Amino acid sequence: MRIAGAGLAYWAVVFALGFVLGTIRVLWLAPLIGLLPATVLELPLILTASWFAAGWLVRRFAIDTASEALAAGGLAFLLLMVAECTLAVMMMGQTPEQWLADLRQPHALLGLAGQVLFALMPWWRVTRGASGAGPNP
Repeated sequence: MRIAGAGLAYWAVVFALGFVLGTIRVLWLAPLIGLLPATVLELPLILTASWFAAGWLVRRFAIDTASEALAAGGLAFLLLMVAECTLAVMMMGQTPEQWLADLRQPHALLGLAGQVLFALMPWWRVTRGASGAGPNP
């Protein structure tokens, strides 16, 4: 239950920020500079937030093994994919198949790579220590 709580909390924190940044990217930034450049600008912000959120969850939920961290990150990734598909269906009028097909676009592939890094961030924090400086004692 602790790992599920960690994954849910990690997803919720990063998804909330991602929703705000994604709205800015899609509605304001992409029309000005294009989807790929807008994604390139957003990605470092969300990955930095993921780094800090992963450090928080490792400490808060006492995640101290690589397998626990991978499980929490994997759950957060699964929740993220479900949420993204749901938003595409409900807000954009896409079918799940269209959403999956759109993941082949360059900007979406870049975003997907960032989402995989998001999923791996708790593992990285555990293996490098929650501070990022070295293994946890």
